[in-house]
Amino acid sequence: MSKPFIHDDFILNSESAKVLYHDYAKEMPIYDYHCHISPKEIAENRTFSNLSEIWLHGDHYKWRAMRTLGIDERFITGDANDKEKFQAWAKAVPQTIGNPLYHWTHMELKRYFDVDILLNEESSVEVWNHCNQILKNGLTTQKILEKFSVRVVCTTDDPVDSLEYHQTIKQNEAIQTKVLPAFRPDKAVELTRPEFNEYINKLAEVSEIGITKFEDLLKAIEKRAHYFHEHGCRLSDHGIETLPFESASYEEASQIFTKARTGESINSLEEKKYKTFTLLFLGRLYRSLGWTMQLHIGAIRNNNERMFTKLGPDTGFDSIHDFDLARPLNSFLNELDRENELPKTIIYNLNPIHNYVIATAIGNFQSSEANGKIQFGSGWWFNDQKDGMLKQMTDLANLGLLSSFVGMLTDSRSFLSYPRHEYFRRVLCDLVGGWVESGEAPRDYKLLGNMIQNISYNNADHYFEMK
Repeated sequence: MSKPFIHDDFILNSESAKVLYHDYAKEMPIYDYHCHISPKEIAENRTFSNLSEIWLHGDHYKWRAMRTLGIDERFITGDANDKEKFQAWAKAVPQTIGNPLYHWTHMELKRYFDVDILLNEESSVEVWNHCNQILKNGLTTQKILEKFSVRVVCTTDDPVDSLEYHQTIKQNEAIQTKVLPAFRPDKAVELTRPEFNEYINKLAEVSEIGITKFEDLLKAIEKRAHYFHEHGCRLSDHGIETLPFESASYEEASQIFTKARTGESINSLEEKKYKTFTLLFLGRLYRSLGWTMQLHIGAIRNNNERMFTKLGPDTGFDSIHDFDLARPLNSFLNELDRENELPKTIIYNLNPIHNYVIATAIGNFQSSEANGKIQFGSGWWFNDQKDGMLKQMTDLANLGLLSSFVGMLTDSRSFLSYPRHEYFRRVLCDLVGGWVESGEAPRDYKLLGNMIQNISYNNADHYFEMK
């Protein structure tokens, strides 16, 4: 009998890699400290009626591949039924070889549904029926978290969110996973967006603070941050196109905010000043709360205007941005560090040309407060495939310390994405195992295995203090 495609030693290309993975990494629990899964779906223990519903809805990675193959939008986001959409995806899968989707697809089928056959047009009916039967038998959101030993999930939540579902989850003793909010105040920072004033009005309503002045906005943000803290939040997150740094006084930021509130146009310099001041305020706030600040930098979004108008955001029309990062990043961290107000920070880049920029910048601001206080975050979005992860870890190892790395996160809206942690661990073990086989690292499996376990689990656990 031929070996299945996803087998025990998948991606493990040396004996050392196999030892490190099977003896040290394989059984480690998951700390998913940044993702986009729904706390509502966890609280309600959502069931899924078919494979498309849990696997294809909202997955813009798959959608982009299908569009590349010329598949009609009807079978992607349109009015085709779920079975037709699945069959369209199954037909596309053989054409994704070389793309991480091919690996992820078959790992997810294997780990969730024990499917060993390759997915293609011919096998689609068998796979569809088999997986749907398992879903019918109760593969719920809560059972998925239990199955993959997910200890902590940090969702991504706006300051105006009520966090009602986090409260429901906390009160349910049957749910062993901690599901905690993460604070994402991007809409209060992006003052040139058309919806800015509408959002500020909503923030005012939720915080019960009338926001007419910049001072009011900062008070409202701070009040909501404390509310989040009371509900277990220990991390913030920002998704920013570029990192601005343009020094501004409080008075300048106040005037710019007033202009935005009254509908006056904001020029580029004013936008940068407002954003810089507000992000620095937030960094200091996070420090005071003992939070970790996460910065996801470099996505240029909604590039296809026609499709954005038709489908809205997060539908597969985003890409990598190019811009200068080194000076603003160092200046931003330095400004917070000047008065010891720099929180623990994880910095993610979407453009791989910034790997060395970030890997060297973080070394300027480490301290005795924590092992790896400032982190170069794992390969994100377009970089979360094998080559991207290898490049991120190799660049970090060359210029910093891989042993202090915070490790992998899911950054997904799909409950079927947890095998990406396994994928990461296999890539990591193959990297370190390769160093052993080439004589670049000692054949000390205890030393290396402990390092890999720290990267897989302990560093993340320590980093946001969830023990």
